[in-house]
Amino acid sequence: MSVILCTAGYDHTIRFWEALSGICSRTIQHPDSQVNRLCISPDKRLLAAAGHTSVKLYDIKSTNPNAVLTFEGHTGNVTGVAFHCEGKWMVTSSEDGTVKVWDTRSGTIQRSYSHGSAANDVVIHPNQGEIISCDRGGSVRVWDLGENNCSHQLIPEEDVSVSSVTVASDGSLLCAANNAGNVFVWSLRQGDVGTQLVPLTQFSAHKEYITRILLSPDVKKLATCSADHTARIWSVPLTDPDSPETPLMMNGHGTNTMHQQGLTNGDSHPKPFPLEATLTGHQRWVWDCAFSADSAYLVTACSDHYARLWELGSQNVIRQYNGHHRGAVCVALNDYSEAR
Repeated sequence: MSVILCTAGYDHTIRFWEALSGICSRTIQHPDSQVNRLCISPDKRLLAAAGHTSVKLYDIKSTNPNAVLTFEGHTGNVTGVAFHCEGKWMVTSSEDGTVKVWDTRSGTIQRSYSHGSAANDVVIHPNQGEIISCDRGGSVRVWDLGENNCSHQLIPEEDVSVSSVTVASDGSLLCAANNAGNVFVWSLRQGDVGTQLVPLTQFSAHKEYITRILLSPDVKKLATCSADHTARIWSVPLTDPDSPETPLMMNGHGTNTMHQQGLTNGDSHPKPFPLEATLTGHQRWVWDCAFSADSAYLVTACSDHYARLWELGSQNVIRQYNGHHRGAVCVALNDYSEAR
């Protein structure tokens, strides 16, 4: 099975799809709760499904409908999940205000970090040594696994919940999105004392909540999903790594806001990323999205029960996945030609 595409949501089922035909090839029941997030392991063997307080791990290649491992330890909805590049560990975020690192073989908690506010999303830096998470209180945090502490705290907009974060596959950019529909972008630079974050730009991407933000594998596109019933694709401009901006250096207690950093072009308006496409046709909130390996296609999951496969060049829906009888809120796709 070279293409693994799965969706889940509020109908307590996880569905596997034949991406090109649109046929549902397998359904797994998830009776404990709705499914909030899905993540496929880099070797395509395991699917993590984040639910109300637990994460269940399913064997993709087997027909066993039961989870092979259940990760228990959160006390609220699990909102984000990501795998280490070799699948040895997994990280989760939760509304209980914690980010946890788990051993994927034993299911035990290796680390637990406190946000002090419901955590909405978490990603792993490609260096595998840092994790980046965001919370309802409005902060983005970088956790240094080597130092075992919070190395940076960013507050892009006071008292506005940061809903989603994404980090570039080459480690060059960090993007965050919030409930005011705004996007914030930082350049990530490896310095002598760890990662430095340099604010690049911020812009209004939607008038409503942004539910998910995602950089494409080739780092040329940025997708935003929104409560306004659309997903948007933004062009990521090439940035000059030697531009003379001041790096944003902070300790775990420091905070900073964008406008203090001189993010502007002298006219107090930072340049937004160019809008490439607005994907319309969703009937309700668009909750999640996933890029294909070649960055040419995007799958979206929507409260209208459908997942859709978009060809980004033509901006057309080329396949609709119909089978959920309640909102589809999460999608995972792995169509890489070899296991990563």
